[in-house]
Amino acid sequence: MWFTSAYTFLGGLGIFFFGMKTLSDGLQSIAGNWIRKVINALTTNRFSAVLVGTFVTTLVQSSSVTTVMVVGLVNAGLMELTQAIGVIFGANIGTTITGWIIAIKVGKYGLLFVGMGMFPMLFSSRDGLKQLGRILVALGFVFMGLKFMSGAFKPLKDTQAFLSVLQYFTAQNLGSLLACVSVGALLTFIVQSSSAMLGVTIALAATGAITFHTAVGLVLGENIGTTITALLASIGGNSQAKRAARAHALFNVLGVLWLAPFFWVFTDFVDQIIGGAADALGDDGSRPYIAAHIAAAHSIFNVVNTIVFVGLIKYVARFVTWITPASRTKEVPHLKHLPAGVDIGAGMALTAAEKELLNLADLTGKTIDMTFEYLFGKPKSYSKLKKKITKYEEITDSIQAEITLFLCKAQEQPMSTEESQLSYALIRAADEFESVADYCLTIIKQKDRLKNESGRWSKEANKDLEKLYSRTSHYFKSIQEGLRNGEGLDLPKLKNLHLEIKSVAKEVRVRHEQRLQKGECSPVAGMIYNDVVGSIKKMSSHSVNVAEAIARVD
Repeated sequence: MWFTSAYTFLGGLGIFFFGMKTLSDGLQSIAGNWIRKVINALTTNRFSAVLVGTFVTTLVQSSSVTTVMVVGLVNAGLMELTQAIGVIFGANIGTTITGWIIAIKVGKYGLLFVGMGMFPMLFSSRDGLKQLGRILVALGFVFMGLKFMSGAFKPLKDTQAFLSVLQYFTAQNLGSLLACVSVGALLTFIVQSSSAMLGVTIALAATGAITFHTAVGLVLGENIGTTITALLASIGGNSQAKRAARAHALFNVLGVLWLAPFFWVFTDFVDQIIGGAADALGDDGSRPYIAAHIAAAHSIFNVVNTIVFVGLIKYVARFVTWITPASRTKEVPHLKHLPAGVDIGAGMALTAAEKELLNLADLTGKTIDMTFEYLFGKPKSYSKLKKKITKYEEITDSIQAEITLFLCKAQEQPMSTEESQLSYALIRAADEFESVADYCLTIIKQKDRLKNESGRWSKEANKDLEKLYSRTSHYFKSIQEGLRNGEGLDLPKLKNLHLEIKSVAKEVRVRHEQRLQKGECSPVAGMIYNDVVGSIKKMSSHSVNVAEAIARVD
């Protein structure tokens, strides 16, 4: 009996896991654009942050996805701590929808869902229908997995050894309640999925193996256990990322602690507002109402907890800042896109990549400005400025490589056609930005060659070059600003501007050839001058390639 129950439970859990993962991926694919727009437009208002966290988590069906994303954005310096805490509070509410999905009494229709979804998923040529089919198949697996787990637990309610263990977890007093909370937290920590543990809890309760009080105690523990995902994601991050993860853990632990003395009043309240007694037995010995009671307890707890703490966000932020002091070494904001063992989904991955691309664009823009100073300004130290430009170029190389690897990893997940196109566009744009920074360093080396040859350019030559460089720099900044505003890029206009820059570059070369013929410049200096003009033209070409990659997706 034990062997049969064990493999039935493990098989059911595997099917349930697969269903939840596929459901999350399918929902993210359908709602990916909305998620990206919402996160990009997020304000510092704590109430809007809570709403965003709630709706995003409801859509992606995973609080872990949302909290890991938030930790990454905070780590990158793209989200304030108080803002992140609000989103995390909302994520705790959004994740409760999983309980309601499980509570729907359609387990016997699991195969019907699979059958309905299989044909559009496999044979439809339209992305929307294909993703809808995936969602239906995923729901079918969720219900089938739950049904298998319930079947595995049925014999346990009549097993004396199992019942004797449960006497320590009846949640009838504070000690046994804390034992339930501890077990729920520990198991969720091991499984790394509060949704899976919630499914196991409901399956146990529905078969009568555990009571309503025990189930709610386990759910409270699962709320604590799920915070380990964000804590793991913050490892290696900066102090702000660690603070966001610890705020998540603090919020859930304090929520359980303040509810513990009122636990039995709370469960009685849930029992009264949900139809049917939680522990009422059906004709087949099961408990037909307990799943809805557990889902309601989960939702009410997280909603009330958020209401209690939303006014205290600033104080929570101050406390986690106090317990997590800033590192003594200067921290460079850096987005840890895909922490080890954590899957944030394609939609959220693209949001993170878009944010990091803007960071790359900013660094490239600064490199362009410093190169202008090196060429035409009078810096205090040319050697220090050159080292800084070289460092920035190395950073852009690193970020470009990280974005590419990250998006290649994200492409292993199911993506809609639009998401796939955006992914390739971001990879291309990152490569083009990095190339612009490369040419900045090339120009510095070309200027150094001129110094080594003891050569110089005439005032007219410098003036022409400065005009060309300034125009190219302004052109890059206009593309950068268009990306940041998110209003789209006018590709025909940008292409015309690029052609104008090429025309100006040609004129600059012609005028310099005339100066060479007059002997106003040495042949070596003239050759280097032409090389610099060519590098500036390349900067313009790579800039328009960025616009072309992004505008086509827009």
